[in-house]
Amino acid sequence: MFLKEAIIDRFLSYVCIDTQSDPKSKSTPSTDKQWKLAHLLVDELNSIGLHEVTIDNNGYIMATLPATTTKPIPTIGFIAHYDTSPDFTAENVSPKIIENYNGKDIILNTEKNIVLSPSYFSDLKQYIGQTLITTDGNTLLGADDKAGITEIVAAAEYLIQHPEIAHGKIRIAFTPDEEIGRGAHLFDVKKFGADYAYTMDGSQIGELEYENFNAASAVVTINGTIVHPGYAKDKLVNSMLISQDFISSLPRLETPEHTSDREGFFHLHDIQGSVEKTTLEYIIRDHEKEHFEARKQVMIALVEELNKQYGEGTLEIEIHDQYYNMKEKIEPNMHIVTIAKKAMESLKIKPLIKPIRGGTDGSQLSFMGLPCPNIFAGGHNFHGKYEYVPVESMQKASEVIVKIAELTAELS
Repeated sequence: MFLKEAIIDRFLSYVCIDTQSDPKSKSTPSTDKQWKLAHLLVDELNSIGLHEVTIDNNGYIMATLPATTTKPIPTIGFIAHYDTSPDFTAENVSPKIIENYNGKDIILNTEKNIVLSPSYFSDLKQYIGQTLITTDGNTLLGADDKAGITEIVAAAEYLIQHPEIAHGKIRIAFTPDEEIGRGAHLFDVKKFGADYAYTMDGSQIGELEYENFNAASAVVTINGTIVHPGYAKDKLVNSMLISQDFISSLPRLETPEHTSDREGFFHLHDIQGSVEKTTLEYIIRDHEKEHFEARKQVMIALVEELNKQYGEGTLEIEIHDQYYNMKEKIEPNMHIVTIAKKAMESLKIKPLIKPIRGGTDGSQLSFMGLPCPNIFAGGHNFHGKYEYVPVESMQKASEVIVKIAELTAELS
């Protein structure tokens, strides 16, 4: 149905373009280099025959696949993002193609001894005999979410080439800056005009998700006083040492490396420090709203407690909510999850319905009036040098998109 070579070629044409986003930028897209892929996608959507292809001043791409029937059918959407994570380099991506994977270690980089091993990444064993696309050990791959884009474009092209398949109006959107939590901030839901949508932004084949973390960022600033160390007694205040007090006072086992499923966490992801000033950057995550609010209060109370010890104003904290659990917006519209589940089952794909330990554009869009569960894009080990994607998973994801379009028409 979807030729492997065509999927590979399309995917490689996307990942070779560096689209890393930048959380410190105030523009949208947050990096100029995202425009290169954005304009390529606009040209491609036009060339395959989609209608109403637009790109706005902030890099949001939208297009229409017209209905092939006059039957009243809900307008559905499919969404993916074209930026990649700022956490790991995406410059000069040079993918490797592993055909007929044999279940053994994959040497990504001989010189640096970087090995993708099933003894550590056990999910690899699911894909013996399949074709894998990996990194060369120097960059991330960008399957998050260029695999999703590949799948949506491939499915749209297939539906254009097969007008005998009855489906309603389908809307497509590609967004910038999802990786820095801003992918939906300037998304025009009214212009998009879909009744509901699906993000193609999950991981392994079968994933179907309508729950995600509630999320916030927290920046803790510790102010010290620098004095010549030879004359520092009772004068010098070392902000880096005070930061140790803050870090060690949070629950040590409530961190990403010690939690799973619906367990929340505090994640310290950046430290910048000197005697006079240290900055700690955290993300706060929890599926339960009550626990999420409690985590924020724990950090605020800890700042207050340490200020009593070291002096008012020594520690400051800023907390900003990023997104919320879309479950409360999806549950009143569970038929859209049911359709996706039926689509997978009809294709002999076992649905893996579980909460996302992260977020997608869909979590924000759901609160903006566009219910938007998440479907697998097929990749694994996102945001790093061990990232890979099975080509067969991308093929299946495209099939799921086509089947959702068919079932939506049949069930309407």
